[in-house]
Amino acid sequence: MMHQSEAKLENNLIKQLVGLGYQSVKVMDGDALVSNLKTQLEAFNKATYTDKEFDGILNHLAKGNVFEKAKTLRDRFSFTQDGSASSPNAPTEVAYVRFFDSENWNNNLFQVTNQVSQEGSFKNRYDVTLLVNGLPLVQIELKRRGLEIKEAFNQINRYQKHSFWSNHGLFQYVQLFVISNGGDTKYLANNKLQSVKQTFFWADATNKNITELDEFAAAFLNPDHLGKMIANYIVINETLKILMVLRPYQYFATEALIKQVKTNTDNAYIWHTTGSGKTLTSFKTSQILMDLPEVYKVVFVVDRKDLDYQTMQEFNSFKDGSVDSTDNTSSLVNQFLGKFKDKKGVRKESDLIITTIQKLNNAISDRYAKQLEQLKNERFVFIFDECHRSQFGETHERITKFFAQSQLFGFTGTPIFAENASKNDLGKRTTKDLFGKCLHKYVITDAIRDENVLKFGIEYYSVFKHKNKPKFDQMVEDINKKEVFEDPKYLESVVDYIIANHNRKTFNKDYSAIFAVSDIGAAIAYYELFQQKKLAGEHDLRIATIFTYGANEDDENAQDFLPDFELDQAAEAQVAYQSSHTRDKLEGFVGDYNKMYNTNYTTKDSKLFEGYFKDISKRFKDREKTTFNDEKDRLDIVIVVGMMLTGFDAKKVNTLYVDKNLKQHGLIQAFSRTNRILGEQKSQGNILCFRNLKQATDDAITLFSNKEAIEVVVMPEYKDIAKKFDEALKNLKEIAPTYQTVNDLESEEDEAAFVQAFRKLMRNLNVLQSYTDFNWEDLPLDEQEYEDYKGKYLDLYEKVKREKQKEKVSILDDIDFELELIHRDRVNVAYIIKLLAKLKITDTTSAAAQKKAIIDLLGGDVMLRSKRELIEKFIEENLPTILDADKIEEEFDQYWQDQKVLALGKLCEEESLDKAQFKSLIDSYIYSGQEPIRDDVFKCLDHRPSILKAREIGVRILNRMKEFVEVFVHGMVG
Repeated sequence: MMHQSEAKLENNLIKQLVGLGYQSVKVMDGDALVSNLKTQLEAFNKATYTDKEFDGILNHLAKGNVFEKAKTLRDRFSFTQDGSASSPNAPTEVAYVRFFDSENWNNNLFQVTNQVSQEGSFKNRYDVTLLVNGLPLVQIELKRRGLEIKEAFNQINRYQKHSFWSNHGLFQYVQLFVISNGGDTKYLANNKLQSVKQTFFWADATNKNITELDEFAAAFLNPDHLGKMIANYIVINETLKILMVLRPYQYFATEALIKQVKTNTDNAYIWHTTGSGKTLTSFKTSQILMDLPEVYKVVFVVDRKDLDYQTMQEFNSFKDGSVDSTDNTSSLVNQFLGKFKDKKGVRKESDLIITTIQKLNNAISDRYAKQLEQLKNERFVFIFDECHRSQFGETHERITKFFAQSQLFGFTGTPIFAENASKNDLGKRTTKDLFGKCLHKYVITDAIRDENVLKFGIEYYSVFKHKNKPKFDQMVEDINKKEVFEDPKYLESVVDYIIANHNRKTFNKDYSAIFAVSDIGAAIAYYELFQQKKLAGEHDLRIATIFTYGANEDDENAQDFLPDFELDQAAEAQVAYQSSHTRDKLEGFVGDYNKMYNTNYTTKDSKLFEGYFKDISKRFKDREKTTFNDEKDRLDIVIVVGMMLTGFDAKKVNTLYVDKNLKQHGLIQAFSRTNRILGEQKSQGNILCFRNLKQATDDAITLFSNKEAIEVVVMPEYKDIAKKFDEALKNLKEIAPTYQTVNDLESEEDEAAFVQAFRKLMRNLNVLQSYTDFNWEDLPLDEQEYEDYKGKYLDLYEKVKREKQKEKVSILDDIDFELELIHRDRVNVAYIIKLLAKLKITDTTSAAAQKKAIIDLLGGDVMLRSKRELIEKFIEENLPTILDADKIEEEFDQYWQDQKVLALGKLCEEESLDKAQFKSLIDSYIYSGQEPIRDDVFKCLDHRPSILKAREIGVRILNRMKEFVEVFVHGMVG
């Protein structure tokens, strides 16, 4: 069967877009792009610009990076217009240039072009470009049917590095990318942190994905919808300095809520599964609603003090200064009245308020109610986050009674139905009873299908029988006696099992874990056991615990959270700990934490105790940042009773240990702490249960989706993944029967087939190794053969890197090698030195085998491969002359320093660089992680290069600098 060609796909798309209202235009290169931009901006602004004026506009557009240009796009540029050429006596006046109309997006001018050619460090030709008012705002990259869509994504990455910045950086105005092979079509925001995991299918309002390119174009790329997406549904994230775009279910939920406010006053709720990005949806909804003339203010309500702070930070990351959280009820009342002043005493009028339900309750009660009397008939919109938790007391009635014209909306990942409703004084009340109609639904099966959250890999460990089996014996299932779970032997068995399996579950501590326990007594017992075993040298895990009062085993959904009290007193304010002994214990545990991280927290002051919780949260959340210092700041496990089991998101948490009874929404919420998407390595959320929650899990999944969903939500058993591994291995062997035959592959197509086959094998192995049952002996190839194949795989990766530097184009360029699946062990130079010390004291009979093992290790680790030649030289030439094994580290350090000086001298000599200046530039790069700008590089040169050669020389020197740092700095410490 003939595959539809890329050219045919492209031509059909352009024809369709013209039919949708785009003007077709020929823009062959950068000059034509600039010329067309002038024409379109003049038409859009109903003005004409002299060459001088347009040069000023171009200079303005050229400033900044992608993030800053997104702001420029939505802003206006002003310049003084001199009318003297046509009329000498005409007064000068200020002219304003708009680049995009966000309020009336159909006023913008839409064009389509293709095969625009731009030259940067490489010459690139882009597939289909959508121009809005002359600026390229959408770039579409196509691959022929049958090819992996990921190749189009990797092509975009290359264009961003190689040429988007050239020609005034106009292609850095791209807001959205679209990638397609005809049958699969996805979109993504333009940002430096983009990952193929952050590409999305468009869908209809019922979550049915629209994958075919022509259907996608009709639904998403028509000018009205695309204009609305760029105007309203791209978020400029101030914290990460990136663009974000809403997914289809977020868009439809927001649109449904806007329609609800515009057309009636009924309450409603949104059911979007945990982990699907409800905070972003609720922010965007709040932002649009607060601009509607019929809405007085939007109030975003959370039910916990820690979420108040967390939500404020997240909202302000989406739009800087968009919201202030309220320290106390008085400041909340002032926000309602428009009299609020920030901490600097500056008055701030905000139409968006974030508060806790406790403060809101106080504000409409007692002494504050009279102050708010004047607002009783204003149209407030209250948005309740995680409304399954907060709305089942009297507060709901009090709010609706006080603010008679208010409208209440709820967001929840796990609604309350009759089956999981708790009874209070007002009876059993469901989410529907309180909020009315569900306006949009996106359940966990939808999210897993769309790869917006991960499946759960659930394993059960029977302490009682000392076996790891997927199900307990019936007799064991029935054991649920408190005294059994408090037995020291039981507790120690659980701790030993976690110590034995934590590295496997977290990829050698690259991820963190939460350990959920039944009550405060259990938290204390477990923490002390871990500390005892750490002192005994049985593990090196960094462990903390946090709990407050009132959490106990009696309430399976107990929310052990930070209290929202306004008095500045000890953390146990108003509700005592079970005993002073418990408080003393926690104070000691906080003291351990202070020693571990050089902090100064305490339970004796509410602000400092709150700071302790925030610091723990930050350690987990910040691990995903590239600037995070893992060796210094890593926290491995936090032991909790109820805290952090709902509403807490950290992508670097991949494991939940469970020794407590969970059910229904409490179970789904807790499990969902682990299933946030992050790269290829994190393939599932690991759940390791020490109690039998099998039936409770099945019931919870059925309640929040359906019975058939269990297979969708939970990872297959070990034996089923092993079968997939066998199939992947069979496919690999058909391409390369042995690792040596990889050398005989004749064409790049054959090499690409090998890379894709081995990558599939790696993906399956990655999942298998997270199971506690994993054993190499169960697999049809041994570890050495796998390592040999891996060496060939990495050789091909190195080949691609070399070809790129020679500016040769290869079909392997766009294949993602997914190296994160390889770097599993904490292997670095310090570890190699330890092996060398062992080699030195080994008898000669086994020394050769040990030496080969070290050389193989150097070739099999991604980071160490760059250092292999130098380390091998040390082993061959220096190691034999060192008589004392204890001096190997010292000698190696000296050798490495000498080699570093030589390499730097050689680089500077070959590139005519000032050695002192260039070393200072490298030191700054190592410290900040930020690539230097070209001008800083040129300052190190003896003479500035010509304009024609500047780009090429700048790129070459930066690449050599990065190689130097990779060899001599990265991976050098343990």
